[in-house]
Amino acid sequence: MLTIKYTKQFKKSLKKMTRQGKDLNKLFEIVSLLKSKHAIPKKNRDHALQGRYRGTIGVRELHIEPDWLLVYQIIDDELVLILVDTGSHSDLF
Repeated sequence: MLTIKYTKQFKKSLKKMTRQGKDLNKLFEIVSLLKSKHAIPKKNRDHALQGRYRGTIGVRELHIEPDWLLVYQIIDDELVLILVDTGSHSDLF
């Protein structure tokens, strides 16, 4: 099982998602799967990131909803799940 760490940006974005009325249970279900190292359903389209995150080992992105994303990083040797950011495509990229 992984230990969860939250970036300052993730905490800020999470507040924004709350104000927008997003169903945070969807986010928490995905985080629970990640934390316990279970497979992510294909519908969430989990994939490695390109662009500004290229070269940062283990940074990935998945879809919670069609335009609600979670950016995260897993550092296996430290057993850490870092929640980097969440938001829409336009918020993040």
